[in-house]
Amino acid sequence: MGCIIWHSPKGWDRWFRPVSYLHGFLRKDAAFVPEVRSPTVRRRELGALLRRLRTEKGLTVEQAADRLMVSPSKLSRIETGHGVATVRDVRDLCDLYDVADETERDRMTRLALEGKQPGWWQSYELSQFADYVGLEADAVAIKDYQSILVPGLLQTADYARAANATVIPKPDPERLDELIEVRLRRQGRLTQDPPLRFWVVLDEAALHRVVGGPVVMEAQLRHLVEVAGLPNVTLQVISYSAGAHPAMDSTFNILEFRGAVPSVVYVEGLVGWVYMKRPQDIARYTQVFERLCAIALTPQESIELIKETAAHHKSAIPLRAQDAGNLVDS
Repeated sequence: MGCIIWHSPKGWDRWFRPVSYLHGFLRKDAAFVPEVRSPTVRRRELGALLRRLRTEKGLTVEQAADRLMVSPSKLSRIETGHGVATVRDVRDLCDLYDVADETERDRMTRLALEGKQPGWWQSYELSQFADYVGLEADAVAIKDYQSILVPGLLQTADYARAANATVIPKPDPERLDELIEVRLRRQGRLTQDPPLRFWVVLDEAALHRVVGGPVVMEAQLRHLVEVAGLPNVTLQVISYSAGAHPAMDSTFNILEFRGAVPSVVYVEGLVGWVYMKRPQDIARYTQVFERLCAIALTPQESIELIKETAAHHKSAIPLRAQDAGNLVDS
């Protein structure tokens, strides 16, 4: 047991591409095009820069907004990345904050323009989850803890279909296809150049919960074994024998970005989505994740457990078929 370093992404292109699961799922109007940098992250990067400039000038949000004759809520949304800044907004803020460097002004103007570009996910009407997909699209690393389900980036199409079919209210067949398509398109992050560094810690319960039946589960766990061979993916399992741990009542993702863009903790639940951005929250969840890594099985031990559990699901397939036959005979 114990924490390990990231796998080196060198040689990532030797491996299969998870997006191959998309065959047969793409909408007629969908097409793979070169991705622009995530507008969600560009807005957060611009907001972080503008917030730093404002604080360096010793101004509050209210004071800066008053001088620009805009509402404080508008400026606050721009600084948090939830609002879209126009080129004029950037120009006026640079003037207010005495930014004379043309290179810096051009950089922020470019970020404002990139922040207005649509991402591929915006045509799917994902509501609040669109924000997460936008962040994920530009993250350089994600640390993911899941207690019940296999993470979306590692799900097979059949597992994803079975999991999404249980949502209340239940999506209609067309919407279900769209949700699966989004989930599988996201998996391209694992094999694009450069690939996302993805570190997953799973509770053993996720391996045993039969989502979609034993056939689906056996295929899903075999897929986990295969994906774990990617040099940029680290997979660890917390076995039942590890006992209690600090994240038993939670699941969370820590998303890390390049440059000045701050990290984000994402927590998802039945009541909605929560994003934590304060440095103390990032530090706390990072500490929890490190503890989970320390008590989890090593990656190799985890793979062996996954293989054993996959074999268990496979052995249950004939039993399910026999039970079905008995029902027919009766």
